[in-house]
Amino acid sequence: MGICCVYVVFIAANVQSVANIHIKEMGIEIYMLIFLIPLILINWIKDLKRLAPFSTAANAITLVSFGIILYYVITEKPSFDNKELVGKAENIPLFLGTVLFSLEAIGVIMPLENEMKTPKAFGGPLGVLNIGMGTIVFLYLGMGLLGYLTYGHAVEGTITLNLPKEDVLAQVVKVSLALAIFITYGLQCYVAVDITWNGYLGPKLEKNSKKVLWEYVTRTVLVLITFGIAVLVPALDLFISLFGAFCLSALGIAIPAAIETCTYWYSRSGASFYIMLIKNLALIIFGICGLFAGTYSSLRDIIKEFS
Repeated sequence: MGICCVYVVFIAANVQSVANIHIKEMGIEIYMLIFLIPLILINWIKDLKRLAPFSTAANAITLVSFGIILYYVITEKPSFDNKELVGKAENIPLFLGTVLFSLEAIGVIMPLENEMKTPKAFGGPLGVLNIGMGTIVFLYLGMGLLGYLTYGHAVEGTITLNLPKEDVLAQVVKVSLALAIFITYGLQCYVAVDITWNGYLGPKLEKNSKKVLWEYVTRTVLVLITFGIAVLVPALDLFISLFGAFCLSALGIAIPAAIETCTYWYSRSGASFYIMLIKNLALIIFGICGLFAGTYSSLRDIIKEFS
């Protein structure tokens, strides 16, 4: 759900950046409200396989936009001059929160594998997961480094907001990426819907004559929740860090390590058991530290930003 909240802010911020040039300036909350109904409608799509073509289209849009952004960044001549090679220690929790948000896909990994035509192709050294995540890490490292070397501390929560506002091509990129994120909103919300409806409410309303109606109500309420949180905290960079630290440090690091330990506690022995135990204890400690330190730092900066 946290990712969906960030998506709402991202869509509104990029569209606002373009629209405010051509029409009367409006606050980001107005643009969130404009996209509320379309987000509800796309979240009404029930079958994950029906979302796959939309996700493919979004990936294509993202790749093209990535190339255009890279062009702008390189033409601005990235430089190490007046750039801090090492950041402040107090910002490490914010950094970890942002990294966890960027790389963590714990919410869609299991549903994606289950819905694949050949689930065995998902894992393995050259499986879908490793190839996909390897590509993402490479792209994030490259864009993050070049973006910082170009814009320094003036870089925005999303680098699209640093592009020339009057340039038509830059405006096209912003709108295109907003569209790509909008398309994949339903995919990110799929797990929340699956747990809330299929895991809890659906079975209880099995004999209800208005079951279908209540399912649409549930899907609508989940969108309204993400919309409400996004309106309360429209600072994209701080929101990303807060969600990464608060949710993903536990869901993506600590809890999986604890589950693996419990699962193989009796079936493993000898050196493999102790290696697993030491590794998972380290991950649990790291995840818990990231949870508290990152959440504290993010909340502190959010309070400072809006006070």
